[in-house]
Amino acid sequence: MAPTVSIIIPARNDAAALGLTLDHMQRLRGIQAAEVIVAASGEREETENAVARRGRIIWPARSTRSALMNAGAAVAAGDVFFFLHADSLSPLDAMAEIQGALQDPRVVGGAFEHRFEETVWSLRLISWINRRRYYFTRNYYGDQGIFVRAEIFCSLGGYRDVFMEDLDFSQRLKKVGRTKIIHLPFAEQGGGGREGHGAL
Repeated sequence: MAPTVSIIIPARNDAAALGLTLDHMQRLRGIQAAEVIVAASGEREETENAVARRGRIIWPARSTRSALMNAGAAVAAGDVFFFLHADSLSPLDAMAEIQGALQDPRVVGGAFEHRFEETVWSLRLISWINRRRYYFTRNYYGDQGIFVRAEIFCSLGGYRDVFMEDLDFSQRLKKVGRTKIIHLPFAEQGGGGREGHGAL
């Protein structure tokens, strides 16, 4: 039986991008079987309008990205947690690819490839460099769409409230089992952010 997936999206004053991401998410194959949780801070009315009953919204007391993601995971019911940034556009076959990757019991989690929607050469170069990096290191950033077995996430204590919490988590994750890169591109709506990756 395929594992159930909880999609967890931290959103801080990012309602416009969140709405576009949720619009795109409706096109994902198998999305009807997934649970969508938005852990939000900031724009309450705008965020509620963006979600528009397409997922569950929670409002944690703390608003760091790690706190939002951990709060989302704490109420999630899935066997697998799939963390998205509010401006991320996941591949249409993301659900099936995650479930397929986790058919191997040695795989504890992983991430997707990353690319920018823009076609300017500088962003293409950043994507190429980062692709070489994560192939060799298995260190992932959040805008690649990190997924992890729920029990493994809990055993690791979730995300730490540190700078580059996604990198810290992926470094701890690869120590407890095999991680997998899914060779489908994970896009984001705009360029910028740390090391060429968007940040909330």
